[in-house]
Amino acid sequence: MEYHDNEWGTPVHEDRRLFEFLILEGAQAGLSWETILKKREAYGEALDGFDPARIARYSEKDRARLLANPGIVRNRLKIEATVINARQFLLIQKEWGSFDGYIWQFVGGKTIQNKFVSLSEVPAKTPESDAMSKELLRRGFKFVGSTICYAFMQAVGMVNDHTTDCFRHNQRAPSSSLRAKSIKL
Repeated sequence: MEYHDNEWGTPVHEDRRLFEFLILEGAQAGLSWETILKKREAYGEALDGFDPARIARYSEKDRARLLANPGIVRNRLKIEATVINARQFLLIQKEWGSFDGYIWQFVGGKTIQNKFVSLSEVPAKTPESDAMSKELLRRGFKFVGSTICYAFMQAVGMVNDHTTDCFRHNQRAPSSSLRAKSIKL
């Protein structure tokens, strides 16, 4: 509840926080978000505060340390993906000036304001998350399927999927409720 009430769906534009959510959403694949939230602090400690520059330099010894850490999801593929994604993240920062500028293009730079009445209406993926996934995969990222990308978009406020009866729905909505056109790559 605390995560929903204070964080989920709030627009994030700080690169390290975007990286944190990208890593946590990938770690969540096949698990519940509640499981990942309970491990979030341990992830931050294990991954040097989600510093992509440090993670990109992780050695086999660092990977072994992560695999032995009971505070995080000890999945070899997800740990390897974290290191790969840190490297790709840094390349995008270098190319675009920020990951924020790159990732928000998939929603035209504005939060998509959905007006779902019930949770059953919320999709698992959208054309925007499909485009994001396809582009991230093309760039070498791992654990970035369309469903993971959509969960990332929800978490960092790229889409507002709070139902219309939720107190957070209008709290985070900009003055315009028009759906932003996304840029297709």
